Amino acid sequence: MTADPWFLLAFVATLGALLWLAAGRGRVRDGADFALAGRRAGAWQVSGAIMGTLVGGASTVGTAQLAFLYGFSAWWFTLGAGLACLFLGLFLAAPLRRCGVETIPQFISRYHGERVRKAASLFSALGMFIHVVAQLLAAAAILSSLFGLSLKQAALAAALGVALITWRGGMPGAGTLGLAKLFFLYLCMVGAGGVAFHLSGGWGGLRGHFPEFPWFSLFGYGTAAGVSDLVSMLVGVVSTQTYLQAVFSARDAHTARRGALISAVLIPPLGLFGISVGLFMRQSAPALDSARALPEFLLQHMPPAFAGLAFAALLIAALATAAGLTLGVGTTLRADLLVGQDFGRRDLLLRRALTLAVVLLALGLVLANLDSAIMAWSFLSMGLRGATLCLPLLAAVFLGARTSRRGGALAILLAPPTVVAAGWFDAPLPPLFLGLGVALAAFAWGFFRERRRPFSDTLS
Repeated sequence: MTADPWFLLAFVATLGALLWLAAGRGRVRDGADFALAGRRAGAWQVSGAIMGTLVGGASTVGTAQLAFLYGFSAWWFTLGAGLACLFLGLFLAAPLRRCGVETIPQFISRYHGERVRKAASLFSALGMFIHVVAQLLAAAAILSSLFGLSLKQAALAAALGVALITWRGGMPGAGTLGLAKLFFLYLCMVGAGGVAFHLSGGWGGLRGHFPEFPWFSLFGYGTAAGVSDLVSMLVGVVSTQTYLQAVFSARDAHTARRGALISAVLIPPLGLFGISVGLFMRQSAPALDSARALPEFLLQHMPPAFAGLAFAALLIAALATAAGLTLGVGTTLRADLLVGQDFGRRDLLLRRALTLAVVLLALGLVLANLDSAIMAWSFLSMGLRGATLCLPLLAAVFLGARTSRRGGALAILLAPPTVVAAGWFDAPLPPLFLGLGVALAAFAWGFFRERRRPFSDTLS
């Protein structure tokens, strides 16, 4: 635990300010406000909601760690996130917003049948819920290392922060917090990356210390691994309710597109600053635990007040990601499992209660698995979300009524259990790719069965 008063003052002030912004300052009036900001969100609010969940520990601490180990290959996460937002903005944001839906399963059910809507909702909600567990573990690790708390105490504090963000702010708070968080993360990473680049001797110093390969190649840890990471990011963004919920909240299709494109521009540069820190720490302290590359740089080479601000931003990054995913789970459960039920004025209370229940259940799993690997939870989460929703969603957007109703339904029912089985039996291929393979085979079967039938018959 650091006892520097300037560090503590900056940390507490920044954290308090960001939590106050996340509370939404009373702007949430009903369920529509809570879930979709009343469909009045501007482009920057849409972008803030996307980045508030997408830009977290992996974009900062994780990128510096991978750069410490492999060099420029660490850029794949933020570069992939930017390309995924570019794809979302160019091809998906406008048609999805024009449909006026609230959840991805709600949109998919229009083309693949209402009977699979609940199955798609349950699997996608489970995938997001698992990622909430991973983010609580990450936030608990930060609090524990900073203040000497036990992991149990730190997990309780992290869950309290997530509950505060989601209960008060909803989607309006997520957009505001996302923009504020991005500002502080940019301040942190630009400052740290610039100082690290200077201390390393600039481009000449880095090139003189590290060989060209693997340190300055995007494929330093393997071409297959790099392509796999890119595909995973594309699938993950397309398949996650939280990111598309930001699109659904936009005031119109043009605004939704602009919000996604703003995210595509702003996310990738963050990775370059993290790479600068990771390479300098490898250059100056090669025996360091790679996971501590960014935290140690902030503590050793930056002023205490700047380090306190940066650590608060990193903690909020994990909490905001968990909060955004929690909001996605709650919205999916309310819109798809309780479909057709009118709760009137109690709708807002119901939505808040669902998000609180998700936080409490995730906290219970965290407390029972304090020593589990964060990335293991993340991989399972990605597999469930991507295998369930990616191909059915893309087929619905690009093919419309020409998609295979049977194939889409079968993909939704078979792909998620494949992911779980692949993870359980430790399959040689990533569970996500196996799930996508099963989904693709289901669509191929569906098109084969329906190729001679009129499309109107297929949709009847």
